[in-house]
Amino acid sequence: MHISSSLNVSGHSRVVLLLSTIVLTVEKAMSEQSVPDFAKLTDFVCSSSGGQVVFATDDFFSPCELMISGPDPVFFPDRFTEFGKWMDGWETRRKRVPGHDWCVLRLATKCDIKGVLVDTAFFTGNFAPKYSIQGAVLNEQEEAQIPKRKSEMGSAAAASDLKQMNDLSRDWPEIVPRTPLRPGYEDTRMNYRNVTSGGPYTHIRVNIYPDGGIARLRVFGVAQPTPPAADTRLDLASLLTGTVCVDYLNAHYGHPRNMLSPGRGAGMADGWETARRPDRPEVLLGNSDGTIVVSGEEWATFRLGFRGALEEIGVDTNHFKGNYPDSIKIEGMDALGEESWTTVLKPKKLSAHKEHWFPCSSGPVTHVRVTIAPDGGVSRLRLMGHAVAQ
Repeated sequence: MHISSSLNVSGHSRVVLLLSTIVLTVEKAMSEQSVPDFAKLTDFVCSSSGGQVVFATDDFFSPCELMISGPDPVFFPDRFTEFGKWMDGWETRRKRVPGHDWCVLRLATKCDIKGVLVDTAFFTGNFAPKYSIQGAVLNEQEEAQIPKRKSEMGSAAAASDLKQMNDLSRDWPEIVPRTPLRPGYEDTRMNYRNVTSGGPYTHIRVNIYPDGGIARLRVFGVAQPTPPAADTRLDLASLLTGTVCVDYLNAHYGHPRNMLSPGRGAGMADGWETARRPDRPEVLLGNSDGTIVVSGEEWATFRLGFRGALEEIGVDTNHFKGNYPDSIKIEGMDALGEESWTTVLKPKKLSAHKEHWFPCSSGPVTHVRVTIAPDGGVSRLRLMGHAVAQ
């Protein structure tokens, strides 16, 4: 821990530290006990990861883009539009012509799909009764056939676009068979489904039968990126290169995997944020390097998609203005070499709502451990460097 050698931790403080660690461990276990293991993987359809809606048959009550947005769905009882009740998700009109509604989504990167979540939150009398999912890998010529999408509430796909997209996607292999959904009450909204024929895929077609609404779709998997050339500088911490969070101590407000998303964070929910540590000192003292004296810290561990050497580290506290960490430390480990943690970035003082860049020179690493002191939020982590042969 990053603690001044002059700090004398009392017996009472040790008890508080022990109890707080137990509480955090129990909270973490309770929050994960009803969630399948695949849901701990990266969501490759979320718009914050880079997923996109490229086609939808109908966007009458609310456009398909809401179904893949990052934040959890919300409900406003009194919000209406000229088309009807506003819902936080994709909702099509009540179908009065032959067929069923469907959409095509581009995943953030080519990936093996391990499982999906269809969340029907707040769609209690208007949820889609059943759904299925098909998948495919599209080449450049096939992707060029996709008509330009116009996301607009109250609209439906043009007949020519519908035929063109149906010809492209109707025969894609089925990865989730026709499956019943439950209404969006709190105890029935979360519809998880394991996927065994996982891919890789670049696009999916989501069918709903015959119409209705879905609040959120999550598609969890493992990236299958193309190995970079030896001289290519890349972000080794990106979900697009296959990096995943494998463990963490606390994710009270936001999961550490959010730091791996492309672009800058959209808000505090789009980052890693912990609870305030209950064992933090009553009166803060300073270390000689400008950081504060703390009696505890939070950490998260990541497995990199490519074994690599780090050259520069980016830490973005974007949107974290009164709740950023005081300092950050990063360690690396090479699972193919000497399996021990070594410091690649000594504790560095952070500031609010800012993108920080630190020079770094490491040997090959396959894993990194990010430690923040004492607690707080980080929007994005960037580990710039080069891939190293296995």
